[in-house]
Amino acid sequence: MMHYEIILYWSEEDEAFIAEVPELPGCAADGETYQEALQNVEIIMEEWIETAKDLGREIPQPRKRLMFA
Repeated sequence: MMHYEIILYWSEEDEAFIAEVPELPGCAADGETYQEALQNVEIIMEEWIETAKDLGREIPQPRKRLMFA
């Protein structure tokens, strides 16, 4: 299971939900719904990490964040 931060937002320009993973440069996906964008970015995250491994590149560690209520 991956523990990377995912930022989800609506893009008027793209007319789609966008999911970005700030810790993995260039790792982003879109979808017609919030859930679809999240599912798509999870696939892209796996592919990003596999490609980085294949190329011998460093894979950033997930940041730890404190949650406050």
